[in-house]
Amino acid sequence: MLVLALGIGGCTALPGDGPWMGGAQSTSTEALPFDVIDLTPTTVAAYRLASVDRPSTATADLSPAVPISIAPGDVLRVRIFEKYGGNIFPTLQGEKTDLGVQRVAPDGTIDLPYVGKVQVSGLDLPGVEERIKQQLGNKVQDPEVIADFDAPRAHTVIVSGDVKKPGRVSLLEGVRTAVDAFNQAGGSLLPANQLEIVVRRHGQVILTSQLSDMLAGNDIPVERNDEIVVRPNTRVYTVLGAVQKSGNVEMTKANLSLLEALGNVGGLMDQRANKTGVYVFRMGDLLTNPTARARVFRLDLFQPVSIFVAQQFGVQARDVVYVTNAPLYEYDKVLTSIYRTFSIIGVARGNILTSTSF
Repeated sequence: MLVLALGIGGCTALPGDGPWMGGAQSTSTEALPFDVIDLTPTTVAAYRLASVDRPSTATADLSPAVPISIAPGDVLRVRIFEKYGGNIFPTLQGEKTDLGVQRVAPDGTIDLPYVGKVQVSGLDLPGVEERIKQQLGNKVQDPEVIADFDAPRAHTVIVSGDVKKPGRVSLLEGVRTAVDAFNQAGGSLLPANQLEIVVRRHGQVILTSQLSDMLAGNDIPVERNDEIVVRPNTRVYTVLGAVQKSGNVEMTKANLSLLEALGNVGGLMDQRANKTGVYVFRMGDLLTNPTARARVFRLDLFQPVSIFVAQQFGVQARDVVYVTNAPLYEYDKVLTSIYRTFSIIGVARGNILTSTSF
């Protein structure tokens, strides 16, 4: 009898497939370390899938041609010629006077023959050409000046990490945004949803974003000397409970709905799942808001409208989706345990009788 009592008493402590959710009632959140939110057509509005089809304001304001300003350390090549009857410089029909490469001094100037020191720091190339013309003055009749970068060392960004060609990337090669720099560095062998981009400017991190999100419209313009680090960062969510296949699931797209998340694991188990008890556990934002409470979202899939709600609710990385067991399934587990207990007692009693008959 003692063995039977222990066997039946142990039924109340049987291991389950997940937490008991009876205490997660929306009316009892004051005593719980998390908020419980019932997902309905009204409440899901605050948690809908983020729109990534609209480009961010940072990239929407980029002009087709971004002027590059001259800075100390740049190396320029300057050529000058005259249109008619050259006195100092050759004419248009002749060879241009190539004044060679000119490195911009720390004070922002270059020193040209026949022209003297020219303050070029802060100007773009057309501005440099115009300033040289002004300083030539009446020395030359209708001069034509062509200035170009020979070694634009000051106008580069550094791309490092998980890219094919890490190193410096020139802004003069059509690189305007972080994604442009990533592509100029050869891209990566990993898919976009497994890569994270970190942009540092003047030693401060100004952006940390998944590459897939940046490709969807959240790219930012870069400036010279920015540092762009590309690193692996696989985004996953976890599915537990009465589903066809539980475990960690990789997020293969920037936006993932709850319905898609359940579909990725084969859906609910028909005989085992409690369709009124689908939960999503989400931790608070501990980095930017340490006081934020965790949240538990509850969905009743017995209601037809909940299918539309599940299509709108956006799953985030590190979310835990848990599907509870149906009550009858729990009762069946208890009855099965009792049956096994009686079977063990019966076998033990038979062994005792067998041993005492000798």
